[in-house]
Amino acid sequence: MSATDTIVALSTPPGRSGIGVLRLSGISSLEIVRVLVSDNAFSPEPGRVTLKRIRDPKTGEALDQALVTFFKAPHSFTGEDVVELSCHGSPVLLRQIIDLILSLGARPAGPGEFTLRALATGRVNLAQAEAIRDLINAQTTAAARQAARQMGGAVSARLQPVKDLLLEVIVVLESSIEFVEEDLPEISIGQLDLRLKQVVEDLVQLSATFRDGRLLRYGLNVALVGRPNVGKSSLFNALLSLDRAIVTDVPGTTRDSLTEVMSFRGIPIRLTDTAGLRTTEDKIENLGVERTRQAIADADLVVLVLDGSQALTKDDFQIFSDLDGTSRLIAINKLDLDSFASDEIRLTLSELAIQEVSATRGSGLDLLVDAILAPFATSEITEQGLLITDARHFDLLQRAVTAIGTSRILLCERSGDELVLVGLHDALRFVGEITGETTSEDILSQIFATFCIGK
Repeated sequence: MSATDTIVALSTPPGRSGIGVLRLSGISSLEIVRVLVSDNAFSPEPGRVTLKRIRDPKTGEALDQALVTFFKAPHSFTGEDVVELSCHGSPVLLRQIIDLILSLGARPAGPGEFTLRALATGRVNLAQAEAIRDLINAQTTAAARQAARQMGGAVSARLQPVKDLLLEVIVVLESSIEFVEEDLPEISIGQLDLRLKQVVEDLVQLSATFRDGRLLRYGLNVALVGRPNVGKSSLFNALLSLDRAIVTDVPGTTRDSLTEVMSFRGIPIRLTDTAGLRTTEDKIENLGVERTRQAIADADLVVLVLDGSQALTKDDFQIFSDLDGTSRLIAINKLDLDSFASDEIRLTLSELAIQEVSATRGSGLDLLVDAILAPFATSEITEQGLLITDARHFDLLQRAVTAIGTSRILLCERSGDELVLVGLHDALRFVGEITGETTSEDILSQIFATFCIGK
């Protein structure tokens, strides 16, 4: 892809809508729009919206009335001339206008190419660019808030003092090599080691937030499993506050896995209702059982639902045995029934986390949610400041910590400033890769391939 091309893309989701926004970026953007509006003298004021009629350049036929907004370089998102056309949201109309723009010399934008150009022109750094993608993909309010914080430059601001301190040490050691014939005095070595220790502590503290940050970004996979008719689908509906799954008194009603994404305490949860686990001659139900086993394999946590109004059955014990080695907790359902008695279950399964619930009345659901999140999240996760949410950032922080640790050992052993500097330069490069200062084109291609087209 050439950075000198003018690119175009639909920046609103595909499908029918009230408005569809087409975005152009590049040196020919305004010239192409002048042809579309049949006005060679069209010179819109930057940042102001103008109502213009879009026409087919060949036939002169009016296609639509659109709001035209011009952003003049370098005061635009990409740092180039940008024009946005807000048309009526007919997919047929939008496709027709895009085809006309392509015929006038533009080309389709690649995934994330507008943001990539913003990165190339210095409008954003790489951490901010990734935060734009995360904001678009955010599944909860807390995740969106965290992405917006990073989009504002919070990661860069947090790393800048670390880079400054690391550079101070590098400059001292480089100067020692260039201008001093003998080793640094011992007191200077101690001071340098203290500075490096501070850098490591800052990086470790920041990388430690990844556990919570990853949870906000990726969420959890939670599967409700159990034998037929214990109330899995009722519990699924109750947690969703939605009649999503069919519920009957007939065992084996659920034949396939159902998955819905919802927010628990600001954390996205992919909750899966599964077919009851039992031996059956029904081919369709057996297919559902196989999908249940796949859901168990994919789950971060399995909630084993038991019927508290009955004694444990052979099937219950078999399922419990099959779940050995998985992260799991027990939900004893049907707390609302007079026949409910959980003492036997608690005595038998005493080593596991157990929560009593009533899917029909909603009793105990909040405590069940707390039990689901307890192994993965701190209670104040949504109230924390900056969190590292990207696995790439976490890996680079870990690499930097390791590199500095090696240099500190060499420094204290007086192994030579050249050897010490190798790890410090590596650490500085790793930190720089987070914000894109030292990131290779191959890595950039991989990152921006995950963006949506039009952003």
